[in-house]
Amino acid sequence: QGNAIKTYKYNFLTFLPLNLYEQFKRAANLYFLCLLILQIIPQISTLPWYTTLVPLVLVLGITAIKDLVDDLARHRMDKEINNRRCDADILLLSSSNPNSLCYVETAELDGAVSRFVSFSALIMCEEPNNRLDKFVGTMIWDAQSYPLDLDNMLLRGCKIRNTDECHGLVIFAGNDTKIMRNGGKTRFKRTLIDKLMNYMVYTIFGLLVLLCAGLAIGHTYWYESIGSKAWYLYDGLGYSSSYRGFLSFWGYIIILNTMVPISLYVIRLGQSKFINWDLQMYYADKDTPAKARTTTLNEQLGQIEYIFSDKTGTLTQNIMAFKKCTIKGRTYGETNHHWNKHADNKFQFEDSFLVSCIRSKKDPQILEFFKLLSLCHTVMVEHKGDELVYQAASPDEGALVTAARNFGFVFLSRTQDTITIMELDHEETYEMLALLDFNSDRKRMSIILRFPDGKIRLYCKGADTVIYQRLDPNSQNKETTQEALDIFANETLRTLCLCYKDISQAEFDAWSQKHQAASVSMGNRDEALDLVYEEIEKNLLLIGATAIEDKLQDGVPETIAKLAKADIKIWVLTGDKKETAENIGFSCQLLTEDMKIHYGEDVKCVSADVCECVSGLRFSVWFLTLFLFLSQCSAEEQTDPKAQRPSRTVQQERPRHHWRLAGRYTNSSSAPDSSQPVDDWEKEKRQEDFVDMACECSAVICCRVTPKQKANVVSLVKRYKKAVTLSIGDGANDVNMIKTADIGVGISGQEGMQAVMSSDYAFAQFRYLQRLLLVHGRWSYIRMCKFLRYFFYKNFAFTLVHFWFSFFNGFSSQTAYEDWFITLYNVCYSSLPVLLVGLLDQDVNDKLSLRFPKLYLPGQQGSLFNYKNFFISLFHGVFTSLMIFFIPYGAFLQTMGQDGEAPSDYQSFAVVAASSLIITVNLQISLNTSYWTFVNCFAVLGSIAIYFGVMFDIHSAGIHVIFPTTFTFTGG
Repeated sequence: QGNAIKTYKYNFLTFLPLNLYEQFKRAANLYFLCLLILQIIPQISTLPWYTTLVPLVLVLGITAIKDLVDDLARHRMDKEINNRRCDADILLLSSSNPNSLCYVETAELDGAVSRFVSFSALIMCEEPNNRLDKFVGTMIWDAQSYPLDLDNMLLRGCKIRNTDECHGLVIFAGNDTKIMRNGGKTRFKRTLIDKLMNYMVYTIFGLLVLLCAGLAIGHTYWYESIGSKAWYLYDGLGYSSSYRGFLSFWGYIIILNTMVPISLYVIRLGQSKFINWDLQMYYADKDTPAKARTTTLNEQLGQIEYIFSDKTGTLTQNIMAFKKCTIKGRTYGETNHHWNKHADNKFQFEDSFLVSCIRSKKDPQILEFFKLLSLCHTVMVEHKGDELVYQAASPDEGALVTAARNFGFVFLSRTQDTITIMELDHEETYEMLALLDFNSDRKRMSIILRFPDGKIRLYCKGADTVIYQRLDPNSQNKETTQEALDIFANETLRTLCLCYKDISQAEFDAWSQKHQAASVSMGNRDEALDLVYEEIEKNLLLIGATAIEDKLQDGVPETIAKLAKADIKIWVLTGDKKETAENIGFSCQLLTEDMKIHYGEDVKCVSADVCECVSGLRFSVWFLTLFLFLSQCSAEEQTDPKAQRPSRTVQQERPRHHWRLAGRYTNSSSAPDSSQPVDDWEKEKRQEDFVDMACECSAVICCRVTPKQKANVVSLVKRYKKAVTLSIGDGANDVNMIKTADIGVGISGQEGMQAVMSSDYAFAQFRYLQRLLLVHGRWSYIRMCKFLRYFFYKNFAFTLVHFWFSFFNGFSSQTAYEDWFITLYNVCYSSLPVLLVGLLDQDVNDKLSLRFPKLYLPGQQGSLFNYKNFFISLFHGVFTSLMIFFIPYGAFLQTMGQDGEAPSDYQSFAVVAASSLIITVNLQISLNTSYWTFVNCFAVLGSIAIYFGVMFDIHSAGIHVIFPTTFTFTGG
């Protein structure tokens, strides 16, 4: 297939057949196609074929044009990508950088050779797959094996920075590239109204079959008793009464077909455009408008019950600032940096005592602290004149390296094997012996360096939960550092612990051999490397900890408060420690002071600790009264995706309490056997109990969670609560959560566009979520419900006139209206006013929608469109059809004109009934309209005017003379 990307669905030859095939997979469209076929059969055709063909072609045409526009956009995108010189997954061999380094998005890529002249090697690697975070391979070159991992790869779709050119070897091309492997079909999302409409269509079809069967039976008995004895009804066909009843059944199926709605989705495109055009959701700082990336979910925005939100970059700005640190048990805060010519002017941290300690060089631990920050990282540096520009894989890492720079430990450059820094007043180069990468399971990174004096030292930084487990028993200041960490967490600061360890040459040589063997392993390489890393990352000596601030975005507390008033439950899913997560909860008003808070250490659930599993992680869980905390366990336990919960006996207190589960790290070997579910039924029961308890909360916070765990939490709520869910995030780690929820919202923030590309709606700031839901979502839901209720009403009122007429024509499948009126009723006479209501109607304006969030409740309750509303529309239509038929019937029944003749002919009755219907349904939509504009008024009056204009033409003598067989009604 070559290297060309193909994301488009159609080409010039396949567009028409494929698009029609897709459209006829919809039950309503297929139903009308079958009707069109039935109308071609002379024996059962009661209406001309064009009465069905015209509206069907109109709907199919509009949908086809929309699909064509969308596919042309995909063609343009594919053409742009395929015109690139080389777009594949490439093994980097060398770059224009003298050190063969280049920076790609947020990952360091180091080359295997220093200069590209000629190259001959054997590459053994994994099969093509969709793992964007992993690559396993081995290169054999000059009889030596070299490990290959993701840091050696340039993945298709990445952007190369600070590199003029590079040379590489194509590993995967075309559809085998990782990005294309991730381009599988996204799960098709359908709204609750869509699902309800399917059942209603089945209900309507069932009613239609019953009506037609009853009318067919009536015709059988009528023909047996009356029709066969009337000489003037003899047609010479010789059909039996039962066969005539059978033909009448299909005739009525055709006549009453408009009871099934043919199209309900035209207004969604307009609603999506209104979201795109909303200037109040436009973020000027980044020139980012809101974007509705789907046209099928708008009304679902008005029915959200649960919001699942990431924290970093979603609630916060993801712009990190180094605020505090603790070294040797002492906490330091703010200082000025005018003494340092390399200082970053944007850096704000003031503590003159810390500066004096650094400049005096009297405390080696303080110097070691900032030396670690300047060396233990994967940051790349660019020299733009006299200015240093750091490019970091994460805002956290960039903030730490900038902090070291401002305190005199300036990261200057790196090669494949060395790192050069400025240590106060002199420059030092360190040999990098090994880099032990950070990942979500390890929660730490380490670097092993050879100092200029030959000493080998390991530097490590990571989360306190994993660092404290690996500290030497004799390490000092553990208690005071932990106290400082708790204080930092209470101030909503993000923390990392720093430590080191000196390694002998013999110890490193032995470990290096194991590391080399593990790094070239083709099977379970990650597990093998983790075991090797564990061997060296132990007996560490604690230096201190850092505290970084990630400020809330503007408007977050107000947004959460308004959404809470709308009875939307908000869950925050974060990888932070529980103290930080709790304090962020208070900062953004997710938690309030009037909530009674209990911690897991205070209240135990039932009588013993119960192990819980969410997304394969085990937890010790306690019953609480505020929200939910889940703590991640060891990587080897991440196998079972089931979620469990303690016994439900804890829920005897039924007042509206808030709950929390506080998690602790639990070793699988120490877990009580009684905590393990014995079978699938028990696992299922524990999952359900877990969700029941958590959903009693008005707010939930899950801390220490992984991306997979986020998705599973969302899935559990959807599964057991049957609730409408929305997930919002800004990074690649939120993609699973976004795809799992009923509606996914991506924030275009500091972590790339992965979340946006996987989302249904996208914007730049969390605060826009309140307008998306409380204004656009609510309006869309109300408009769609009003549209559907009226659509059913007007079609029942129109169609059931045929039903009442059948009692007066021997159930002979005769129509009450003339053919062209039936053809144009839904196309010209009654469609435009209701479409404008579906696009423009407002019960209150946007300001009042935001001011009174309780107006959102009807959507959550589904009270504006359900089976009750459906049957109300049905009976309303039945009553209207009775009036439309029987009032003209009674008026014409015994009427005598001035000339002595009765004017009660078929033509006069049909025109009066049709005129009454058009005036009635257009006045009804006028009564239903809450927000009048010029176009609404024009649509109502225009629809009535079009009807009378067409009616005068159709019933004129002139058109009868021109087309006598088509227009059989003649003018008076």
